[in-house]
Amino acid sequence: MAGGGGGGGGGGGVTPLGPAPPMWYHRDLSRAAAEELLARAGRDGSFLVRDSESVNGAYALCVLFQKHVHTYRILPDDEGFLAVQTSQGVQPKRFKTLPELVSLYLQPSQGLVTTLLYAVDREETAVSDDRDYSDGEDEKPPLPPRSASTSTPPGPDTPTDSAPAANGLSTISHEYLKGSYALDLEAVKQGACALPHLNKTLVASCKRLNGEVDKVLSGLEILSKVFDQQSAFMVSKMIQQSVNQGGDQELENLVTKLAILKDLLSSIEKKALKALQDMSLSSPCSPPPLSMRHSKAIPVQAFEVKLDVYLAELTKIGKSQKYTLSVDVEGGRLVVMKKVKDSQEDWTTFTHDKIRQLIKSQRVQNKLGIVFEKEKDKSQRKDFIFASAKKREAFCQLLQLMKNKHSNQDEPDMISIFIGTWNMGSVPSPKSVASWVLCRGLGKTLDEMTVTIPHDLYVFGSQENSVCDREWVESLRALLKEQTELDYKPIAVQTLWNIKIAVLVKPEHENRISHVGMSSVKTGIANTLGNKGAVGVSFMFNGTSFGFVNCHLTSGNEKIARRNQNYLDILRLLSLGDKQLSSFDISLRFTHLFWLGDLNYRLDMDIQEILNYINRKEFEPLLKVDQLNLEREKNKVFLRFAEEEISFPPTYRYERGSRDTYVWQKQKATGMRTNVPSWCDRTLWKSYPETHIVCNSYGCTDDIVTSDHSPVFATFEVGVTSQFVSKKGLPKSSEQAYIEFESIEAIVKTASRTKFFIEFYSTCLEEFKKSYENDSQSSDNVNFLRVGWSNKQLTTLKPLLSEIEYLQDQHLLLTVKSLDGYESYGECVLALKSMIGSTAQQFHTYLSHRGEETGNIRGSMRVRVPSERMGTRERLYEWISVDKDETGGPKGKSTMVSRVGHEYVKPSTVRKQLGELGKVSEEGERTGKEETAARPKQEAPDGDPSISKNSYNNPAYYILEGVPNQSAAALSAEHLPSPTSANPQVAKAPLPSAGARTKPPYVASGPSHPRRPMTGHSVRTISEEGTTEDDGGTCVAGVQGGGVGATVGNTLNRPPPDFPPPPLPKAALEMAAETPFPKNRALYPDLAEVRIPAASPAAPLAHGEGFRRGGGGGVAVVVGGGGGGGPGALDDQSCSVLQMAKTLSESEFPGQPPRAPSAPPPLRGQPMGLGLDACRTFPPRNPITESIAEDMPEEALWGSSSSSLSVGESSVGEWLQRLGLERYEQGLLHNGWDDLEFLSDITEEDLEEAGVLDPAHKRILLESLRQQQQK
Repeated sequence: MAGGGGGGGGGGGVTPLGPAPPMWYHRDLSRAAAEELLARAGRDGSFLVRDSESVNGAYALCVLFQKHVHTYRILPDDEGFLAVQTSQGVQPKRFKTLPELVSLYLQPSQGLVTTLLYAVDREETAVSDDRDYSDGEDEKPPLPPRSASTSTPPGPDTPTDSAPAANGLSTISHEYLKGSYALDLEAVKQGACALPHLNKTLVASCKRLNGEVDKVLSGLEILSKVFDQQSAFMVSKMIQQSVNQGGDQELENLVTKLAILKDLLSSIEKKALKALQDMSLSSPCSPPPLSMRHSKAIPVQAFEVKLDVYLAELTKIGKSQKYTLSVDVEGGRLVVMKKVKDSQEDWTTFTHDKIRQLIKSQRVQNKLGIVFEKEKDKSQRKDFIFASAKKREAFCQLLQLMKNKHSNQDEPDMISIFIGTWNMGSVPSPKSVASWVLCRGLGKTLDEMTVTIPHDLYVFGSQENSVCDREWVESLRALLKEQTELDYKPIAVQTLWNIKIAVLVKPEHENRISHVGMSSVKTGIANTLGNKGAVGVSFMFNGTSFGFVNCHLTSGNEKIARRNQNYLDILRLLSLGDKQLSSFDISLRFTHLFWLGDLNYRLDMDIQEILNYINRKEFEPLLKVDQLNLEREKNKVFLRFAEEEISFPPTYRYERGSRDTYVWQKQKATGMRTNVPSWCDRTLWKSYPETHIVCNSYGCTDDIVTSDHSPVFATFEVGVTSQFVSKKGLPKSSEQAYIEFESIEAIVKTASRTKFFIEFYSTCLEEFKKSYENDSQSSDNVNFLRVGWSNKQLTTLKPLLSEIEYLQDQHLLLTVKSLDGYESYGECVLALKSMIGSTAQQFHTYLSHRGEETGNIRGSMRVRVPSERMGTRERLYEWISVDKDETGGPKGKSTMVSRVGHEYVKPSTVRKQLGELGKVSEEGERTGKEETAARPKQEAPDGDPSISKNSYNNPAYYILEGVPNQSAAALSAEHLPSPTSANPQVAKAPLPSAGARTKPPYVASGPSHPRRPMTGHSVRTISEEGTTEDDGGTCVAGVQGGGVGATVGNTLNRPPPDFPPPPLPKAALEMAAETPFPKNRALYPDLAEVRIPAASPAAPLAHGEGFRRGGGGGVAVVVGGGGGGGPGALDDQSCSVLQMAKTLSESEFPGQPPRAPSAPPPLRGQPMGLGLDACRTFPPRNPITESIAEDMPEEALWGSSSSSLSVGESSVGEWLQRLGLERYEQGLLHNGWDDLEFLSDITEEDLEEAGVLDPAHKRILLESLRQQQQK
């Protein structure tokens, strides 16, 4: 990067850096990294120069003085001279080069805050020969493709192929003309008739051509044998001759081969056409060409189910009944058929518009409630048990497809996306890769009933793909046509050497795609080789922006830091999306960003242990040592991305030709190289808050064996918005919607003390807007700054359209910038949906910059919508909700699951839900694997995983690593919390993703899949913030926004940490349960309640236990003496943070509206019901009125106080354990027998269906149930 970021010209051909870059010049070092280097230097007058992040060709001079970093911009003028930016009216001093400029400021009294005294040199990293070539398969990097990409004209992002030509014939020709030419001339003078030196030159230069011609001829030989026997004989003969010939005849032989190749190529097509025409005449009538066919009609699909009934109905209907549900997608009908006596059948048909809602059970994965419309404003709910969770998902998908097909909407609310990634190992793909696009193989796969339904978008990422672009895309189109009978349209293809991405779309959607962009970034050796790097594609689908990145990162078990840096380089340099959003990295530029590829992260475990776990199909221990999971947990890479649970074996490194054996050793010139089996090939995603995205499959094939990697597939259901057209035209002034801020406060990780302003970007704004500079600023820690803006400093924003239907789909991007360098210190995104209303709502989310978490931001805002613009409609994806009926609350109340990503909270809603925490059992967190109502991992964890080391809620986050603490304050005993102040329910149970409610749910954004303890959770989003904001309750670190993991009404979107700690010991919970909530404290305690645990001889805690915090109540929870030595533990250098944090939260949050006093909090452990008003969504929707149906009484549907006790899975398990028959627990639960009272009517036949085949065991179980009934 000579000249550093463009260099700015530099007058008269002199480079701005002088003859060689000085050691104090750090090129594209980030602002945060510069501050850290200066903090480590620790002396006033320490300085360095880096590239400006805000202006290309400009520089930033960073100076340390009194523990604060001061930044000065160095700007080039029109003539290329450099000058430090000065106050208005002050004449700048101009210099030709940076060294000249710096030499002036090494002199005292030159206008800087201090004289430049100590240069902080860059750390020169030796360029090592990493041998990062194709995972150790090749001795040298593959050559770039011989032809430029067919997707884009050569430009800054596309490599051209002119360079390699310089090393070919032209170089050899120059050598001949300089030297051997004279020898040939001398030979001719002496009467020679040949030019041996020229001949030798030509033979040498054509050596590669000779090999290529042989390859092409051998390929054409096969075609010749089919279509033209005579040509085939000639080709075979020539190839044989070429092997035997050499020396003087080599050049002549090449010319002959080229002549035959020319004739063969010109004639083969005609001969093939004639042969095919002859075949068609002799064969019977052929089917119409594929292009003339329509997509396959979806056949009627039947599902065998059981009606799920409760104790109240057992006396009426006897044992559980068997039903058949038949879905006719094309006809728009659902037939519910039950078998009656004497083989008679009773059936009812419901048209698509009479199916009001699908309600998935959160705990019982194969249970589904269906709400049918019986008559006007009356409905009936029936709960069915499917054969498996996969069958339930297939049924839901078919019903959604039916709803979509027969919808009166012109534009779709939801699309399905296939994403595939495959390292092809530099060999062509086999004849058929159908299992890849049909998601057949290992892991989470689609049900056979839905596997052939075409997706709307197909995204194929490949690495080490030696096939040319056109051939690759045509093979993919042919594959899709064969499977779907649709002619998919390629909308983008981008290539970097052998890394390719291709996006194909259904023909019906082609006109919905716009703003297509493509880019690539090289990360190979010295970031100049394209054998490693990334390609990306972005576009708009109607009103929703999508980004797709396919990458191939550095290989090698030990190259973790290099892979991390590859990721950060791609994140920063890939040029995709709206150019107006250049202040934001690509993880914030798109509604949905998908990142796929051969990420090359390995497993840190002994090879034999890995193989043993794989043989036993035990993946969780391996996922705990997966480098990508570990790096994400540390917030080093993929900040706030999500990944579906991995349930398939490692996809690398297999023996080619089989999937039975991993090849983990290879002899190299440098010694034995080890490549342990690893999940190198991955798919992750990141979505805006309050959007809809669900991962329906994630796995790998087991029958494609040409490469040492297995292809990986993932499918997603994604909510999309249409290009909104107002039916009422542009708003009049009286009908204008407004986005108003009451106050904003940001906490930024920085040693600078400059002033800041905020920029607001959104597609709903005509142009970006700026705030005024902050009017409050404070800090008790040198590496940490709190800045605030009151109402008068914040501008009111006017959206282009004022309809609520439009605004609830919009998002606002914020960036906090400094006044001294106009550089961003952090960016975030907010969803407007939760902010709509007449009163201000609170938001709180994290700030990030260049892939690193840099602080947090919170505030109070509202989106005012005029009453004339309030009409809205239900989205298709809101039609399916998630029901937590079995977690202890009343049966039949549907709930919502909040989503991931960029989270914020409305405390007014949160306050009403705190009591619900006491009801949640562990199953509530573990089971929502396949809810369509949610996005990756939104629910809060069982406890914060130590408030991840780099999370902004961890005080250690604000202490730069390796920097001595500047405060000498010591911890006193009063700083340490009482261990009895823990909230047992919060500490033990995972938090509910939503409260219960009777209204059909308004689907929030966020990932649908809660997690299991440790790594086996379904969707993996790392590093949860631990901030807790609420004015009347308590919560745990890691539970954001009021202590509820995900609140009703889409109010909270927070990804939980990746590795939740185990629950607290039972004794500790029981002891804590007796303690009431402490008195209320100020809203937004933020860091004030964190107490640094003192060093203690107590045993170290499990990862994640080191820090727990009490939210609103202001009580910190420290377990076991403070996690001595654990990853979350801090040393005494952190004590200054206590004072800083305490100061920051002693006063009420500025700009907060006055509140009515809240009700006194309940005692811990006492369940508190959740009122219906706790789930306020905007706009309100009519509840579904339940009718008392013959076969489904209302008491059973909605769980009145007289309904049967739903003891839950654990009670059935305890009962079986007492009898020594716990092996049958899974079978009973699978068949819907999850309630002890319900079990009282079980029959021998039912037991057999649940897998209890031993007569003695059946007798034991039935006798035990009879005894319980008699008690």
